[in-house]
Amino acid sequence: MMWRRFSLRARILVLVGAMAMAALTGGVVTMAYMVWLGSVLTAVSEKDVAAMRVARELESALVMQKGFATYFAQDGDPDWLRQLDEYRNSFSLWLQRARDSASGAEAMRLLDGIEKEYLAYDQERARVIALYAENREGDAWALHREVRGRFLKLRDLCESYSLLHEKHMEDARAEISRRADFINDLAMATMPAVVLLAAVLGYVLIRQVLEPIRQLAGTQVPLGGREPDEVKALTRRVRGLLENVDQTRLQLEQSQEQLIRSEKLALVGKLAAGVAHSIRNPLTSVKMRLFSLERGLQLTPEQREDLGVVSEEIRQIDHIVQSFLEFSRPPRLRVERVSPSQVVDSAVQLLGERFASYGVELVVERSAQLPETWADPDRLKEVLVNLMVNAAEAM
Repeated sequence: MMWRRFSLRARILVLVGAMAMAALTGGVVTMAYMVWLGSVLTAVSEKDVAAMRVARELESALVMQKGFATYFAQDGDPDWLRQLDEYRNSFSLWLQRARDSASGAEAMRLLDGIEKEYLAYDQERARVIALYAENREGDAWALHREVRGRFLKLRDLCESYSLLHEKHMEDARAEISRRADFINDLAMATMPAVVLLAAVLGYVLIRQVLEPIRQLAGTQVPLGGREPDEVKALTRRVRGLLENVDQTRLQLEQSQEQLIRSEKLALVGKLAAGVAHSIRNPLTSVKMRLFSLERGLQLTPEQREDLGVVSEEIRQIDHIVQSFLEFSRPPRLRVERVSPSQVVDSAVQLLGERFASYGVELVVERSAQLPETWADPDRLKEVLVNLMVNAAEAM
């Protein structure tokens, strides 16, 4: 392959050049990404544009309500009141839309103020219209002047709400511009630094790595020829030393692995012993209570059989706990004369309920009891139980 024809020096120089090129490419991509991000954030800011449009419509719906009370006072035409109701409904609709699109405590505070002022303004305007309808023009005119002042205050609140969204848009644009400028400045400062670091790295590799390797290898670059592989030359020079120490190193590694394994086993043994003791204490209490229940209650044969299964399961748990304890010390078998058939019967009785829950029928077929042999019945039973459970679960 073409890559293998290059010397170590050439390979490292190519990699350093690639690193510099990657850094330059990354900087360019970063700047392009920030430009794209700015456009995306600008599009997101259209939410404030929509909110500002709602604010303008809200203000317009308020302004359009102005003068209808005066027109009604002049000619008493109820059509003016009908048109006023239409703009009142329009104002309520835009106010609800403004609440739906509002974000931030300041916007909600302004909307609450607008709603409060509008309710007061609407009530007082209704009183003015009622006074005009009763031909009490003097009282109506005096109250009408106060209502106009409240209208101006309400209009100022609507303008403040609109200006708030304009300010949000300006702040968003300024923040986008500031961050984009920061990233661009950072990229412009980083790219020369990466190029400089790549040059320094190449110099250090040549002077402190490649030249010492060349000297150790004792190679010379043939004039006009291809530079040999310094690493292979150095490997040939030190191969004899490595062959002499390989066996010692292997033995040392094996000893270290055995030591680490022994330490892990000792730690696991301590943990297993602690867990086993913690489980055995409540288990002993359960066994004593179960024995008391068996002695103190009048049980049917079926209940006694169920109680026997529970006792057998508890004994199995006790054996498991004992296995944990034996894990922390050399194992000891309890060998005695036992018939394998008895162990099989005990395992079948223990797993009867579990097999029934699996929907599996267990049938024992034998012509006669197997002869007794020397074995640990508990260990043998544990093996049989595990095999039978695995088989049942596989079905």
